[in-house]
Amino acid sequence: MAEARELTYIGAVAEATKTVLQEQDNAFVAGEDVAGAGGVFGSYRGILEEFGDRRIVDTPISEEGIIGLGVGAAATGLRPIVDIMFMDFMGECMDEIANQMAKMRYMFGGSAKLPITIITMSGGGINMAAQHSQSLEAWICHLPGLKVVAPSTPYDVKGLIISAARDDNPVFVVLNKLSLRNRGDVPEASYEIPVGEAKVVREGGDVTIVTYSRMVGEAIAAADKLAESGIDAEILDLRSLQPMDTAAIVASVKKTQHVVVVHEAVRFGGLGGEIAAQIQEEAFDYLDAPIARVGAPFSPVPFSPVLEQAYIPNAERIVEEVTKLLGVA
Repeated sequence: MAEARELTYIGAVAEATKTVLQEQDNAFVAGEDVAGAGGVFGSYRGILEEFGDRRIVDTPISEEGIIGLGVGAAATGLRPIVDIMFMDFMGECMDEIANQMAKMRYMFGGSAKLPITIITMSGGGINMAAQHSQSLEAWICHLPGLKVVAPSTPYDVKGLIISAARDDNPVFVVLNKLSLRNRGDVPEASYEIPVGEAKVVREGGDVTIVTYSRMVGEAIAAADKLAESGIDAEILDLRSLQPMDTAAIVASVKKTQHVVVVHEAVRFGGLGGEIAAQIQEEAFDYLDAPIARVGAPFSPVPFSPVLEQAYIPNAERIVEEVTKLLGVA
């Protein structure tokens, strides 16, 4: 693997996309403003000039049309990368996602492949209000036939997009808007991060923090603060939400006997409940305390910057939950 150099989170999206288009002659990108504007977040800047308008396609403002294009193209032998600007807009095309994309390969006995990569943005923190700031990954994870990944670093962005594009099943790559300017080491060479493989980003012995996406950074900040009080936190970055690396979760919980699950999405009905259930089923006898969860309150995301900051989980709230769980609050 070539020597790494720094890229932004959003720059890793562009580089991964270029890598896929170079490797796969039947791959193309489609979405709103992906060509002329390079994507509303700059995800695809410079790609039109290299690959042309037959492979970088601006679409009408119709999420239903974009997903329909992706399903049809994939079923007939192409490998589309489709961009849904905001995850909130999945509601516009949920029938095509839930009843066509997720079911087609199964209902045709495996004879139809659906190699679609869906890239979308989730999360709050930039004052885009309730219809443009949601974290709806649990919707997609609940649908058999789909895979879902949520990278936290530029390195993971590139590796997971490449893996998604090489998969013969639909894979949703759920990016985070507030992470777009984050920087990190990314090799120039092509590489994969296997879908379904979590990563321990910090070793610890007192408590496991299971999380993903931008909350990994908040968990690291919380672990630094906890260390000042002598609490040694281990952080597990799931990276892949469907399939989920249950074995990695269980291994960490067996080591620490305490666990806090953290996600930006609304706490009620979020993936934290599923993760807690899996721990209970696989590692109950190793737990020294109940499983704790940190998530957003059951409310639409506020537009007000002050209210939005109070709404989104952060390092301080993780520290509070961990100290309460360990009985040192």
